[in-house]
Order: sequence, then structure tokens, then C-alpha cells
Amino acid sequence: MSAMNVTHLLAFHRVAQAGSYTLAARIHGISQPTLSAQVRALEKRAGVVLFERVGRRIRLTTPGEALFAATTKLTDAIDEAGAALSLSRLPTRGTLRVSADSAIHVIPVLAELKRLMPGFTFSIRISNSAQVMAQVLGDEADVGVAARAPTDPRLAFTKMREDELVMLVGGGDRWARRRSVRMAELAGRTVILRERGSVTRDMTEKGLKAANVRTGQVVEVATREAVLEAVAAGLGVGVVFESEAGRDPRVRTIDIQDASVEVAEYAICRAEQRAVGLVGRFVDTALKLARENGWLSGPAA
Repeated sequence: MSAMNVTHLLAFHRVAQAGSYTLAARIHGISQPTLSAQVRALEKRAGVVLFERVGRRIRLTTPGEALFAATTKLTDAIDEAGAALSLSRLPTRGTLRVSADSAIHVIPVLAELKRLMPGFTFSIRISNSAQVMAQVLGDEADVGVAARAPTDPRLAFTKMREDELVMLVGGGDRWARRRSVRMAELAGRTVILRERGSVTRDMTEKGLKAANVRTGQVVEVATREAVLEAVAAGLGVGVVFESEAGRDPRVRTIDIQDASVEVAEYAICRAEQRAVGLVGRFVDTALKLARENGWLSGPAA
């Protein structure tokens, strides 16, 4: 195929990345009919079908999968070129208000920004995922980092890390030498969880319900650090993101064997701020670190 239209290739990539014409349109501020027309034009010129419908969803065909691998490299190159051309326009100072569901996921990004911009300052508020989104929408935070992708069309999001849930137990716990545990084994045990509204709490409760398990007492705490301290004190077993487990010698980390525990962290901002000033630089830096450190197994969403 000669004289390929880069706009059409980017339209295809955005739809494939989002898994939906509607979601791709919302994320990138492009109308759905425009995206559809651009993808159809690409399919017509190539003489292949790139997407097939399965019920209300779409999925890539074999040619579509091959093209997506190629356009991923293309968009990475475009991002790098854009970054190179815009270096002189990037902000070098200012204050960024951050709301996050865990300091662990956001501190590496802020540290890199501080390294690049010595005049840069920031503030961090730790909240659950629902509160993070409310604070960004309410202009109480410039950017959020949370384990739940927003559905509000006023918010843009970028996946910056893939993760999973694990169990924490104290060094003296009867499970301390175990490598994994099944949800059913939590029956009757005291469990330390984040407050309602956190993704950790939601996913743990869904897993327990699916396994038809009733735990003992549920101890509710506000932060990941509180979960760790409660577990270390022998108050029960805890559930956290694997990236949050740390290496505290007082606790052990155990895999959860039979639960759907895949989760992710997203950088969240107002849609109109995605490519603007410190917010745009935060998101771009988060993606750069994700690629360099292998935090994502696939393309960012």
C-alpha cells in the first residue's frame, strides 16, 4: 500500500487501543463518525477488514493485529518526535497538585519531573479512587493517579502501570511460609482492607463473593501504609497491589491463586488539560517511565 494516510493510521490505532470507537472518540476529542470514516477509508485502500463486530464489541482481525503492532511503533516514534520538537516549550517550573490512591505509584513520576525541572514543586493528597476522580473534576487536583479508569467524558486517562492484588500476612502468621492461597481459605479470617470506594476493596469483595466465602471481621483502614502496619501487628491478613507490598521484613507476600486480580493504575486529568503545561508533562513522563521500567505489558490505554 503506497502513500498511506498517517491520519487514517492514527485513527485505526486509537480505536484498536481503546477497543471501542466511542471510547477512542472521547479520549482523543474526535467525533465518532470521523474516526469511523477514517478507518473505513484505510480498509478500502488496503483491501482488508481490520475490525470485526462480536455482539456490541469490536475486535481486531488478523490483518488488524499485524497493523496494530506496526502502528504502535509509529505512534511511539511520533511521540518521541513531538517531545524533541517541544522541548523548548515545556514548562520548567510550577506547582502540580496531585491526588493519588497510593504514593508508591506517583512518587517515581514526580521524582523524574523534579530531576528534569529543579524549579518544579508539587503537593500530594492520598485518597481512594473515587475521591481522586472527584478531586480532579472539582479542580482540587490538577492530576490524579488511581486504579480505576474514569467513565466521565470530562476526564482523560492514560494507563501507566499494570499490577495485581496479593495477600500480606505477618511473619508469625500460619500462612507465612505459603507461596499462594485460595480465596476459600479466607473463610473466618480477619481481613484488613482499604475503605469502600477503593479498587482494592471492590475487587477483594468481588472475589470473595465469587468464591462464596464469608470472612471473619473486616478491619477498614484508610491507606496502604495502615494495611501494612495492621498486618505487621498481627491484626489479620491484608490485600494490596503487588507494587505496594514493599519489602518490610515484618510481613510476607503471598499470591492469590484463584481470583481475578489483574488491576492497573491510570493517570487522570481534565480532558482539555491532557497535553497542556505540567499536566501534559506529568502524563508523558509517566508513560516514559512505564516503557523504560516494563510497567505495561501492552500499549497504554
